[in-house]
Amino acid sequence: MTNTDHTPLAEPVSPREIPDAAIAMLDAEGTVVGWTHAAEQLVGHSAGEVVGRSAAHVLPPAEDAPSALAFAEQCRAREGWSGTVTVRHRDGHPIKMTLRISLLWGQDAGTRWLVSVTDIGTLSSGASNGVVRESLLAHAPIGIAVYDPQLRCTWVNDVMERHDGTPAERRFGRRLRDSLPAVEAEALEVVMRQVLKSGTTTVHEYRTWSSTDRRREHAFSASFFCLQDADGTAMAVCSMSVDVTGNRRARERLAILSEASTRIGSTLDLTQTGQELADLAVPLLADIAVVDLMESVPFGLEPSARIGTTSRRPVLRRAGVASIDLDVLGLTAVREEVIHVPLTSSFGAALRTGRSHLEPVLDTHAGPWVDHDPTRAQKVRDSGIHSLMVVPIRARRCVLGLAVFGRSEEPTPFQEDDLLLAEELVTRAALSLDNALQYARQRTAALTLQRDLLPHHVGGGAALDVASRYVPADMDHGVGGDWFDVIKLSGARVALVVGDVVGHGINAAATMGRLRTAVRTLADMELPPHELLAHLDDTVRRLSEEDADAPDQHPAAVGATCLYAVYDPVTRRCTMARAGHPPPAIIDPQGHITFPDMPAGAPLGLGLGLVPFESVELELAEGTLLALYTDGLVESRDDDIDVGLNRLGAALAESGSSLEDLCSHVIETLPTQAPADDVTLLLARTHGLEAAQVASWELPNEPAAVRIARQAAARQLGEWGLEHLVATVQLIVSELVTNAIRYGGGPIRLRLIHHQFLTCEVSDSNTSHPRPRHPHIIDEKGRGLFLVAQLSRRWGSRSATDGKVVWAEQDLPSRALAA
Repeated sequence: MTNTDHTPLAEPVSPREIPDAAIAMLDAEGTVVGWTHAAEQLVGHSAGEVVGRSAAHVLPPAEDAPSALAFAEQCRAREGWSGTVTVRHRDGHPIKMTLRISLLWGQDAGTRWLVSVTDIGTLSSGASNGVVRESLLAHAPIGIAVYDPQLRCTWVNDVMERHDGTPAERRFGRRLRDSLPAVEAEALEVVMRQVLKSGTTTVHEYRTWSSTDRRREHAFSASFFCLQDADGTAMAVCSMSVDVTGNRRARERLAILSEASTRIGSTLDLTQTGQELADLAVPLLADIAVVDLMESVPFGLEPSARIGTTSRRPVLRRAGVASIDLDVLGLTAVREEVIHVPLTSSFGAALRTGRSHLEPVLDTHAGPWVDHDPTRAQKVRDSGIHSLMVVPIRARRCVLGLAVFGRSEEPTPFQEDDLLLAEELVTRAALSLDNALQYARQRTAALTLQRDLLPHHVGGGAALDVASRYVPADMDHGVGGDWFDVIKLSGARVALVVGDVVGHGINAAATMGRLRTAVRTLADMELPPHELLAHLDDTVRRLSEEDADAPDQHPAAVGATCLYAVYDPVTRRCTMARAGHPPPAIIDPQGHITFPDMPAGAPLGLGLGLVPFESVELELAEGTLLALYTDGLVESRDDDIDVGLNRLGAALAESGSSLEDLCSHVIETLPTQAPADDVTLLLARTHGLEAAQVASWELPNEPAAVRIARQAAARQLGEWGLEHLVATVQLIVSELVTNAIRYGGGPIRLRLIHHQFLTCEVSDSNTSHPRPRHPHIIDEKGRGLFLVAQLSRRWGSRSATDGKVVWAEQDLPSRALAA
């Protein structure tokens, strides 16, 4: 008779596919020789990346771990090993899981190791007793056999002989029909061929005679897994079987644990994990279940008190509640309600000691229940609960909360094996909660770092009105590396920057901060956009090389996209370039939206120096709206990017709104308010300077130009009502024009710009930039630029198409008073 489970608690009737278990096969030296598709999904490594390499590539040993040889000897002595370990994912983040390592024998006394992931961890029950409860799965002897593509046995463990009485030497090179009845063998081989062909995992049940009990047939539940070689092709099928004869209850418990692996911890939401635990327990284990977490846990904060150190009255917050009787739910606290626990109650004792509490027969009419918590005792009486289990949720010597299970309709009281199952379920939830807590801490740190590194206030001066929004990715994806900036340049110009670093987490946030600093430094050099991106590309590649050379550090992917634009309010022209970043949206005063056709450029850090970045220049009308953004605003799994661009354009076309309101409106149009990627939006509305705010003069390249420049500057300052700046500005003009005559060539141009500051610019045809000197006391020259620096709020130089421009800024009266 051949059967397979359809549902967790149903009688087995026919084969069904279940999610792959993650399994690897190692040779005697610890080299991976077989891999599964599920293993790739779990840790990110494909078969080609793992097969043929040491298992330490995926399972890095702890610092205090024994040597590989010593560990292998331990495994041989114990016929295997199981325990909770931390495995590093391909992208670097750690994953907690419980592994089982089983010893297999082959022909000529060869050995292999089979590594399987049970996903059911074990946690210490407290310092008071030091007892570690083993997993339910660890109690059952598991028979393992590996078959080649022709379904001939190649590897087997010692348990298989106890299952069907066939010695290992009689299995090698033979098929199942040599050790099982023909009907069962044929049915199992059909399943094995299906597994080899599809690569999926299948659970199947069969019956045979056990070598330890010849008086009756035994039922075995076997899971079949497909092992892949380095090319990803099927190299073998592995069978793991357990004796389930007459053990319906054990099968039900294993089915519950199997459900727990998929139903508990589906998200990184701490409260949701608590509700998932309660939902799973009812009705499979209990008639009513409540999950309470320590008050700080739902907010992503680990409890400060360790097991055995609690002295204050614990405060919990309800995270999950489930019952077979909906009327009973009205007697329990609602989710997120605060629960105060008396220290001397059974609940307080469980929190304090970290040990579970079982009351098979519950008496709420006398004793501790009435003495310590009469209100709760009355609620329990009203609910009809007659048997109770209280299980602490433990992780790394901390109690994260309590799970309480009760029976009201089921007349059978809880027993010790029920408590063991409850602890297994809670352990599963505890691992998920602990992972979520660690992730929450990392996310909080990354978000804090990113918010500190992003500008707290942006302003575009007289050239631009600006507004911005940043929305971090949801909990499942983590904070990314988006950044934006608004940088005031000389000549009333303003630079706009939006970028996106590859990856998520604190590393991406730190890289973002480094790149934002680099952009600001390069912007101060007054480079045109395409040159700035070229220098930034070099910076990203150097960062990547430095990270790769760092010893004992997992190399992180370093790469980014960026859009850099410079707007000049004097000419009303905007020059921009991009490196693999989405193009900006431009909305003219009439509401027409365009996404300019500009060279995309390669993302930063790819080392594609042969493909230069290119700048484009656009003339923008007064009141034009610029929208710079990251891909999280327009891209999603479900829609094409054109859908996102159209949605953005429709939102930006809303007229009459302030920039702040427009930012909010755009964010509200997102398909979900918890995006899978960071969302950054930077809006800027252009303003041009009036002709009366700018004055310029062409000067001859001769000494008389100094006097002409001084007189022209004085007249213009008088017209602007800035007579008090005449003396200072004349000194600055004299020094700058003198330097242009002495070191420059060709015509000289003087320009004054009256905006938030007073900017004085002198341009000439010499491309060499001035450098301040430090003259000695007896030197008669070299103090000009030092004098300019002393008289100005800031000064500098920038390249121009036909030479260079040296500029200096003066505070206007209102700014001077404000300072």
